[in-house]
Amino acid sequence: MSPTPPWISAPTARALRSSPDPVSPPQGGEVHKYRVAGALAGVVNGLFGGGGGIPLLVLLTRWAKLDAKESFATCVAVILPLCAVSAAVLLLRGGFPLSHALPYLAGGLVGGVIGGRLFRDVPNLWLRRVFALFLLYGAWRYLT
Repeated sequence: MSPTPPWISAPTARALRSSPDPVSPPQGGEVHKYRVAGALAGVVNGLFGGGGGIPLLVLLTRWAKLDAKESFATCVAVILPLCAVSAAVLLLRGGFPLSHALPYLAGGLVGGVIGGRLFRDVPNLWLRRVFALFLLYGAWRYLT
């Protein structure tokens, strides 16, 4: 078996190794939960231009009963294509000039690599706490 690439989190790597067919979606009665969670994430992402991972994370941990780290890793995997679709729709509709987003990309890429490496070592409890603090801070900033 080849070593896990550094950009794949440990929980995602374990899930891929333990699944007989890691590409297949969940089966049985749970499929609708994942579809609803994905649809809600897509709506939120498209409506606000981002943030679809917030309802997705909550639904995956509370409703679909995924482990916290598995939920975070799944959100990252789902949000990339959702953001690409949202950005494409906004670009096609003339919603924002791409030149405004470009200065943030380098910092975002570096931050993503750092966050991905830290993700492996941060306990679930602290991931939830830090995430909650970001949500509270964002809510306070929007409301004031």
